[in-house]
Parts: sequence; structure tokens; C-alpha cells
Amino acid sequence: MNFKSAVVILAVLLQGYAGFAQTSTAVAEDFKPSSVTQPGKQYPQVNSEGRVRVRIAAPNAQKVQLDIGGVRYDLIKDEKGIWTGESAPQVEGFHYYQLNIDGAAVPDPGSIYFYGASRWGSGIEIPAPDQEFYALKDVPHGLVSQKIYFSKITNSWRRCFVYTPPGYDATNKTRYPVLYLQHGSGEDETGWSAQGKANLIIDNLLAEQKTVPMIIVMDNGYATRASSAQKEVNTQPTGIGAFNAFEDVLIKEIIPMIDASYKTIADREHRAMAGLSMGANQTIQITMNNPDKFASIAGFSGTSNYPSTAPIDAATFMNGKFKDGSAFNKQVKLFWLGLGTKEPNPFPGSVAAFRSMLDKQGIKYSYYESQGTAHEWLTWRRCLHEFAQLLFK
Repeated sequence: MNFKSAVVILAVLLQGYAGFAQTSTAVAEDFKPSSVTQPGKQYPQVNSEGRVRVRIAAPNAQKVQLDIGGVRYDLIKDEKGIWTGESAPQVEGFHYYQLNIDGAAVPDPGSIYFYGASRWGSGIEIPAPDQEFYALKDVPHGLVSQKIYFSKITNSWRRCFVYTPPGYDATNKTRYPVLYLQHGSGEDETGWSAQGKANLIIDNLLAEQKTVPMIIVMDNGYATRASSAQKEVNTQPTGIGAFNAFEDVLIKEIIPMIDASYKTIADREHRAMAGLSMGANQTIQITMNNPDKFASIAGFSGTSNYPSTAPIDAATFMNGKFKDGSAFNKQVKLFWLGLGTKEPNPFPGSVAAFRSMLDKQGIKYSYYESQGTAHEWLTWRRCLHEFAQLLFK
């Protein structure tokens, strides 16, 4: 083989390899603005592969990145100082993200802002095949209102968001059961109506006659007693002290206020509590400590043994609240757990250990797995959708 022939063959091989590489990493150019892109903005966008593309004008910046899913992706600047780039495909559902400009983490000015990760910041929706169950549809809609109240326990003003179902008004004498629905770590009382779309989920289920009309109360799971030395302005206290403080706020202040202000059926048989992640932990602790207040309980992506994955001794766990399975089954009308199949550790192991304890004690419960979702809002939307169909029946 002469040199000229070898060069030709090598060129052909390299061309083929380059074509293969380009095809294997090619990005589908069918990007569209996300459902949570601000009105009038074109970015952020999502394509059919679940990639997120962002664009921002920062002509004096030296480096700009998209930070999503724990990975940072470099953006490229054009001659006008506009930075553009996209992520790898993301799991379907809702995700928090931010931009990193020369080391400073900032929200994307093109997205609607949500409270998560202990800050107001950007969020993105990766379309899911079952998104119809939380879509805005032409059906009767309930009302989400803001209830502001003063807490003597925390010596501070607080607020909760209250969903009242279609048909709820001053002239209607119907009384309703109540679901107390809690957010996760780093989130607040806005989460379930903004990211979680709880009101739309219930509206759609009611239109399909798959659930019963109910009131939903969404409060802030963080609380600090007025006398606590931990109290600081604009912080979210954590730990068992904060859990106990919120329990007192819920039991001694929120529930009496809701029963006095709304047309509730004010008994344990018509009162439920559910929460996601941290809120699931709170839910199980609070309901087990106050069996006279709740008959239905649900934990989404969380249990009260988190983060431990070790076997649970029912005789000592939570002071023996689960040791008598027969008594538990008579007391609790509905005990429900849910988890995404792509949840990161230690959530699967922690929930598995909790379920093993329930099984060993003969405790009846419902268990649901959200296929293909991680520790994020699509998992919890699906959990609420499934749980609500069994609730107050």
C-alpha cells in the first residue's frame, strides 16, 4: 500500500468516526419553552430528550454554567455576549436549578421562581407522560387562599395556604374532612400548591369522581419556640426541637384555628395528615403522638426512622408506638407509604426497614411506587394522586 492510498483510507475512517461521534452525541433540536418559563420569555427550554437549555446575557462574565441535578454544564458565549448551553437528559418531573456566573450562584431570570433548597430560585418541568392528572383543565376549581395568623408558641406571624374544594362557600352548609399536607426540607408552605399542584390534582380527581371533597391545609413545617436560643431572623431551625415546636403549633394552634374558621368535620375520623420527605417524618411522629387527632396517615418518600436503614425494634422504636399491630389496625383507618423507584440512598433502605417492621408487627398499610422518578415533585404528585383516592372513603 502506498502512502497516498494510506492517507485516503485514513481520511475515510476518520470521517466515518467523526460522523458516528456526532450522531451519538447529537442533541435533538426540538427545544420549546418550559411550562414554567416566565411569560414573554423564550428560555429556559426543554427538548424531547429531557435536556434543559438556558440562555443569559452576561457580556462581561468569564464563565457561566447551568447547575442542575448536581452537575454543572458549561455555557458558550457568542459575539454579542449571550451565553447558551444545555444539560444532559433529566429525569421527568420538576427540578430546581440555578446558573453559576463567575462563581456566583444566581436564579435564571427567564424562569418562574419557586421556594426550594432554602431559597427562592429557578425550577424546570421535564414533561411526564402522565402529566394530565395535574394539568390545568376545564373543570370546576377550588380556591387556594392564604391564612395569616399569630403564633403565641413562636411569638411570630405565620401563614398557611388552605385549599377549599369547588362548591365551598358561605351559603353551602356542607362540612368537609381536612388533610394537613406538609412539604419537605428546605421548602415552605408554598410548595404543595406551586411545585406540587395539589389543588389541580384534587380538582381533577373530583371532576372524575375519584375522591371526596376535602379541605387541605399547607403550613410551614419549620418552627422555633419564642424562648429558644436558636431563634434567628430569616433562618429555618432544624432538628428535634424544631419538630417538637411545629407539633405544638399544629396541634394547639393550627387545627383549632382551622376548625373555628372553616366548615370542617372536626373529629379524628375526618382528619388526615401527609407529608413528603422531612414532612413524612414529621407526619408519622405527630400522628403517633396524637392518635386522638388523626385517623389517616401518609408518608411520601420518608419515614420516622430516616436516615437509618438498620432493622427496627418495634418494642423500643418511637416508645413502642408500633409494637401492638392489632391495636394499631383498629386505631388507624388508613396508613399509606409511597416512594419513587429512582430515589437516592438512603431513602429506599430506610423505607424498606420501616416496612419490614410494619410487616413483622402485622400492621396494615398501603404501599405505592412511582415508576422512574427520584426524590422530586413528580414522585410526590403521584403519591398525593394515589393517596387521595383512598382518603376519607
